[in-house]
Amino acid sequence: MLNTNSAEGFSVAPMLDWTDKHCRFFHRQLTKKAWLYSEMVTTGALIFGNNPTRFLGHNPEEAPVVLQLGGSSPDDMAKCAVLGQEWGFSEININVGCPSDRVQNNMIGACLMGHPKLVAENVAAMKQAVNIPVTVKCRIGIDDQEDFETLAEFVDGIKREGVDGVIIHARKAWLEGLSPKDNREIPPLKYEWVHRIKAEYPELSIAINGGLKTHEQASIHLREFQETPPLDGVMLGRTAYEQPYILSKVDQTYYQQSSPVVSREQVIENMLPYIEQHLQDGGKLIQVTRHMLGLFHDMPGGRMWRRYLSENAFKESAGVETVEHAYSLVANEIQRMQEKLEQA
Repeated sequence: MLNTNSAEGFSVAPMLDWTDKHCRFFHRQLTKKAWLYSEMVTTGALIFGNNPTRFLGHNPEEAPVVLQLGGSSPDDMAKCAVLGQEWGFSEININVGCPSDRVQNNMIGACLMGHPKLVAENVAAMKQAVNIPVTVKCRIGIDDQEDFETLAEFVDGIKREGVDGVIIHARKAWLEGLSPKDNREIPPLKYEWVHRIKAEYPELSIAINGGLKTHEQASIHLREFQETPPLDGVMLGRTAYEQPYILSKVDQTYYQQSSPVVSREQVIENMLPYIEQHLQDGGKLIQVTRHMLGLFHDMPGGRMWRRYLSENAFKESAGVETVEHAYSLVANEIQRMQEKLEQA
């Protein structure tokens, strides 16, 4: 499968307070091919802030990695797209899906679905400013929008301005009355709408997001779905974060890689030098390990791993030995379970 932009293949969704550079480096130890995303960065933070490293700093090993921008001024979005390209991001994505009050008040996120011409203008300005892909992540609609044609017109507008791909969360967003959490769960999923968009714009890369929890569920959309064309890509969010080992099979499932699936033990070993460097640079262990808590989800010793790191990684003295000890608890529990099975 091609991997020319994040609407093709597999990607991990941008998640505020979660998909920072430490999370992405950890995820990259599980999959070499998946597209990874930054947290949403507002244009104001980049243009008026005095610490670009905080928002744009990342490890080259994270690539391919997408900078997601939140904003609505074409000039500002173009300037920030240039910054993203200069800092080595592989793609720039426009957030047209976040429903929180905070972003609505600044004309960012899902509210922009009510301003399709403005989104198209942003795409045009950014495409002129950079030579890396520019994509859009959006919803299927907002509030009382009930017709498919409104979504199609939105996509048509950004397509005409040269958007490289569209990732569609297959739910509407209610801008009032639902929290961001509720907006991820309550509005009904309409996967068929995303497939209909692909049918209307077959040459445009289209990926689907929303409610997908397994590779089996996701892969269905890369095949013909209810007599509509297959999509180009899939995006997982919270499941990929809370159960990160699901990412270990991405390369084999979506990219036909023959390499063996990496073990959890190998992932930890790969993380130790990164953690050591982070600590030497003045960082704290918990800044990295908070993203690793779900590595042993549903495994023997998984609760021990989570509990030990949660209770100890925040301490000033915590170092790589804290991670090593947490893993030893898991290894001992796995061995105990195996011995119990052998005796049964």
